[in-house]
Amino acid sequence: MLASQLPVLIAVLVLGTVAKVITVSSGGEPGSFSKLGPAVLVPARMQGPALLGCALGELVLATGLLLTAHPIFRWGAVAFFALSTYVLLELRRRRPDAGCGCFGEISAAPVGRRSVGRTIVLTGMAGMAVWAEVPGVAVFADPPWPLIAAGLVALAVMSPEIEELIDRVRYRAPCEQRPAPAESVMLSRLRASGAWRAHRDQLTTTDPYDSWRELCWRFFVFRNQDRDDVVFAVYLSGRRPAVRVAVVSGEDSDALPVYTPVSA
Repeated sequence: MLASQLPVLIAVLVLGTVAKVITVSSGGEPGSFSKLGPAVLVPARMQGPALLGCALGELVLATGLLLTAHPIFRWGAVAFFALSTYVLLELRRRRPDAGCGCFGEISAAPVGRRSVGRTIVLTGMAGMAVWAEVPGVAVFADPPWPLIAAGLVALAVMSPEIEELIDRVRYRAPCEQRPAPAESVMLSRLRASGAWRAHRDQLTTTDPYDSWRELCWRFFVFRNQDRDDVVFAVYLSGRRPAVRVAVVSGEDSDALPVYTPVSA
């Protein structure tokens, strides 16, 4: 039971390593690294090396979990996923436009509850694997398929990257170049969000007086009872997309802040 966590953890770490290396080697658009997980926290010239450093750490952990049962790799995996959870929570609070970068540029969607929930689950799985007495290679030799499949399904449900991959297969273009869903569709997704429910009673009308698209976001502007502008930003991808909101004083309406969340 405890050892069944190891194949899932190793697979996630290896996928993260490969995806980050591919992202850095492909170069990406100027400034694209600045919206990916650990790269957000360092200067521009260090963003590529930061992603590669994270990939190297994942590879070391994956190799240790696969070949040995040494506690340093088991506890290292717990620390890695626990730290990842903390970083994602900080990104969600301080940089709501940034993606987790967990699987390179495919993880460019803003950090949401699913991404945070995934790292929490992985932290728990790593904690359980600490007490496994065999290395990962022994589990791969005689895999408990039902338990492994259950773990993979749970992680897939909490992975917004799956939706991004499906969109890329359909459109073969980054989100900022894809056809956007109809404005009415995006408005419906906004009205299904927690950010909308938190501000709905303060609005003078449920119809926006302005709307526009910018890159991967659709913006809607409403007026509240204090005559301030309430600006919602809805991410274009996903059926339950990330939604950010800012309240802008009427005196400052000529300079709307794009990413200054007061609720999410």
